[in-house]
Amino acid sequence: MFADIPVDVGVVYEGERIRKGEMHAELGGPDVPHKFELLRVRPLEQVEDGKVTVVGPDFKDMPEGTKTPFAILVEVGGKDLEEEMEGVFERRIHYFTNWVEGFMHLNQRNTIWCRVSKKTVQKGFTLKHLGAVIIRLYHSECPIIEKVQVTFYTDPAEVARLYPEALRVYEARDARARGLKDEEVDVFYGCTLCQSFAPTHVCVITPQRYANCGAISWFDGRAASKIDPKGPIYEVKIGKVIDPFKGEWEGANESVKAKSLGAVQRVQLYT
Repeated sequence: MFADIPVDVGVVYEGERIRKGEMHAELGGPDVPHKFELLRVRPLEQVEDGKVTVVGPDFKDMPEGTKTPFAILVEVGGKDLEEEMEGVFERRIHYFTNWVEGFMHLNQRNTIWCRVSKKTVQKGFTLKHLGAVIIRLYHSECPIIEKVQVTFYTDPAEVARLYPEALRVYEARDARARGLKDEEVDVFYGCTLCQSFAPTHVCVITPQRYANCGAISWFDGRAASKIDPKGPIYEVKIGKVIDPFKGEWEGANESVKAKSLGAVQRVQLYT
């Protein structure tokens, strides 16, 4: 599946950290003003499956130690795809890019922080290769997606130009979730996507409480659990209310205890 990629690709590299002395370039991160990742659902005819575009310099053209604005735009098409699924699939960018040897991806939305190592660039790895990995993993892990194309932006002017549109999309997603209250639902959602970096970490997602990453809403959780019921985002039966003031439910406690392998026994969502 990845024979043409010059570095290894696999779950074994999840959680790999690239320290400052090991990095060739830093993409996004706290030292640059503009960075984001965005996934959009498009009509099938508007997506060229397998296409990877790089706007700006690729890794080999970046001086060692570069810190650059960075944007990842993933466009997907499929007859069963809906706009409300975008946030769910977007969060998979973090998951998939961390499978690449020598590439580190942290955070989400407009706070992404990526690094590529010197050794990986020396092996000939490029953004084109990274795009190919992302596309193949979307096809492999998300069969509902029929076409995928990826565009990387490392040109600072282009990243700055597109940045306001990314913020507009995030705000539109967030606005959908604001009207629903926790007491109006009988199901929450859990997420273990970050266990690649924090093995006992579990989020409980409610209408009033996003995942800790800030990228997965209750509506995103609902869509994700329907798409992949056995995946890292799953349904949590609320069960008996233990403390409505502190936000503690029997079902949420049971779920967190199981998914954290006992490291967390109880969760109070409002404290």
